[in-house]
Parts: sequence; structure tokens; C-alpha cells
Amino acid sequence: MTPKSSEFNPLSLPGSATVRAPGVCGELVQGMLGDDYFLVTCPVDYFSRVKVELSRESNCVRAREDCPKTAAAVKLTLEYLGHSEVGARVSVSNPIPRGKGFGSSSADLAAAIAATGLALGVELTPAQIGELALRVEPTDGIMFPGIALFDHRSGALSEELGPPLSMEIIALDFGGEVDTLAFNEVDRRGQWQSIQGQTKEALALVRDGLKERDIGLLGRGASLSAEAAQSVSFKPRLADAKAFAEEVGAAGINVAHSGALIGVLLDATQRRGKSVFRQAGQAFPEAEAIHHLRLLGGGVQRV
Repeated sequence: MTPKSSEFNPLSLPGSATVRAPGVCGELVQGMLGDDYFLVTCPVDYFSRVKVELSRESNCVRAREDCPKTAAAVKLTLEYLGHSEVGARVSVSNPIPRGKGFGSSSADLAAAIAATGLALGVELTPAQIGELALRVEPTDGIMFPGIALFDHRSGALSEELGPPLSMEIIALDFGGEVDTLAFNEVDRRGQWQSIQGQTKEALALVRDGLKERDIGLLGRGASLSAEAAQSVSFKPRLADAKAFAEEVGAAGINVAHSGALIGVLLDATQRRGKSVFRQAGQAFPEAEAIHHLRLLGGGVQRV
């Protein structure tokens, strides 16, 4: 994709921008459509905030040692917009747990890319942000507004499916971490293709749920995808989480297909999130962590 022309003048430095991007609680659906990988986003109220301050002193991009991917994304964006001579200082504030399936790295990348563009006077589109993020690593589609379908490996598929439903999520973390980059480097094409039938049905249910504003349909689709993916990435406590979800009258469950999380999906209009959160703590005292989250629409936001 050709970048929008930048009217940025290096003599006007320093330019800066701060952007936040949401994390996720796994995915509502993940699998393959034909030969293309895809996921359906599940953005939540967990945010990464990235500040990019431009500099003409050098073309170096400076960031904390533990944020090399974020620095790489800023460098790529500067080059993409025709300003490889410009440097930057990058500040990242991100409380999102890493290695669990919360999309912490995806949120960092989306926020950093968008902030770099804005510091240069350019508002990058979600498609452009996704394209640049994928040059760094496989990424969630949280740069798209609402709930979105996105090819997290190549970007070949992207579709905005609609605004989020009013939904709370009790995210269960039974321990362990998953390196998403390493997970995606393993060839699991055969495993994903073997569950395409269930994946297509799950996607159809989630589409219908969003279109009809029916959390029951969405929950059924997410649950189907979660259970089908057991043959790809097995979660030992999935059956326990599903039984708990049924016991508390949840709409269904979802998972981080390449992470550790299992989400219990609740209708937020019933205002039962706090009580179910407490029940989850009693039912799963051995859990490493339990989170009470709210489903949001995706998209980056200048702050």
C-alpha cells in the first residue's frame, strides 16, 4: 500500500504524539479460510500507551531494551513515510501481561506505528498500521475499529464485522506462557485445516451474533472455536472452564488460541461480572490469575 504523502518538515521538529491501543482476551474465532489464516478480534479494556518524540539529532530510534519490536516498528514507519533521516525516542507504558494471549505486543506495535505517523502529521489507516505491524511479527487485528476479522500472518484478509456487544469477560489464567512468534513459526497448517468445518460454523455464528446483537449466538460460536482448537493447542482446564461457564449461565467461552487464557463470556447488561469474578476465584483457587474485563471496539486512539 502506498503511504499518504507526508507534509512533515524536519525543521519543525520536535514532533510528538501519544497513542493508546487495546489488548485482547484471546480471540472469538481463529482458524483458516481456504489457504488463509485468520482470527476474529476480542479487544478489551487493557491498554498499551506509546509516546513517540521525533528528533533530528540522528536517525536512531531509542527505546527500552525490552521493547526492541516497538523500536523496530517506529523505524519501519519512519522509512515507510519517507523520513528515514529522522530519529525518535519511544516511551512505552504497558501493564498488559505478556505471553498469555492478551495481545500485549500487538497493542505496542499498533500504538507505536500510529503515534509515529501522527508525530509526522499523518493519520495512518488501520490497513496501513496492520501492514507495518506484520513486517515485525504476526499481529492481532486490534488496529481495526469494532470487532474485526484479520489475517494475523500475512494481512491477506481483513474485514470489519461490526461494533462490539455489551459483554464482560472473566479471563482465567491457569499458568504458563506462550511465545506467539515461536507458536506461529511451527507449521500447524494440517491441524488448522482439519477443523475448517467447525471454524466456518463458528465464524458464521459470531457474524450472526454481531449482526443480530445476540450474545448467545456469539457465545456459541466462540465456544465452538475454542473446543475445536483443542486439537491444535490443548488447554487442560478447558472442560473445567466450560462447566463453570454453564454453571454461572454464561453465554460461552473463548480462548487465546496461541496463548494461555480461557475467557468466560457474560452479558454485561445483566451486571453479574463482579459476582462471577468472585465465584471464579472460589472455583479456581489454583489459578495463577483471574481478570475481570470488558469487551471493547478496537482501534487506536490519540491521547
